[in-house]
Formats: sequence, structure tokens, C-alpha cells
Amino acid sequence: MTTMPDTGAVDRLYEELDADARQGGYNLNPDAEFTRSLVEGLLTNTARYGYQACPCRLAAGERTKDLDIICPCDYRDPDLSEHGACFCALYVSAEVLQGKRKLGPVPERRGKVADKKAKTPAVGAVIKLSQPVWRCKVCGYLCGREEPPEVCPICKASKDRFEHFV
Repeated sequence: MTTMPDTGAVDRLYEELDADARQGGYNLNPDAEFTRSLVEGLLTNTARYGYQACPCRLAAGERTKDLDIICPCDYRDPDLSEHGACFCALYVSAEVLQGKRKLGPVPERRGKVADKKAKTPAVGAVIKLSQPVWRCKVCGYLCGREEPPEVCPICKASKDRFEHFV
């Protein structure tokens, strides 16, 4: 049985997420009561699964299967660009924050076929680098090193959210 997170834990994570969002150029939903309920869901999922699975999606309960929906999820940036909010609306665009755009439904991207065009290298291209390049699947941050960083310096996603890019 999972217990409800206490108010202090919700306040701390809310402040941490807000600071990280501001530092990375993102915005939390300005509806504080709604946002606090999402933060409470993140804490509940952390207690339940050991990671911050999106509170608006059904998690498998296995980190490797749920990597794409660990907050911030892999779909946050394209959802913000196209719909002004991520799937659960924890993060909103500047237009939404400033009241220039209203929130609407955000379609689920999970399980959809990714755009293969973006992953296909140019025909005849040969790339030789001294180190592998790692890409953060959440925000697209790229870094050249032997191993991905423990935490993405941009979006704070964990090491297992990186993929070998080149």
C-alpha cells in the first residue's frame, strides 16, 4: 500500500521542479493547486516504483519499460512545441504561461512510431569521432564522452535516459 506524500515533501519537490524548470528555460503550470496534485502523483509513483513515472500514464512498474515516461518524459519538448503543454500539463509553454494560448487536450505520443527520417544517417556519410556522442532522449542535449553524464545538465534526466547517438 502506498501512502500519501506529506505536505513538506510536496513543497520541496515542487520548489525543486520549479527551480529546475526556470533554470532550463521551462515553465511549470501556473495553476498551483493542479501542479501540486501532479507533484503529489510524482511522489506517489516514486514511492510505488522507485522513479518519477508520469502521474497521468499507466506505468509498467519496471524502470526500463517506463524510461520514456519518467518525468520529464521523452515527449515533453515536442508536446510543448505543438500543444503548449506536456501530456499531463505539468510543464507549459511561455504562451500558455502568459495567457496567450489556452490549454487543450494533448494527444498521447507514447507507443507511436517515431520519425525514422530523423534517425537515418545521410547516404554515404562516414562519421569517425574520437569518442561516442550521447543524446539525452528528453531534451536532445548532446555530449561527446566515453559514458553519458550521470544527470543531464539541461533537463536533469538521469544517465539511463541517454542513448548512443553517434
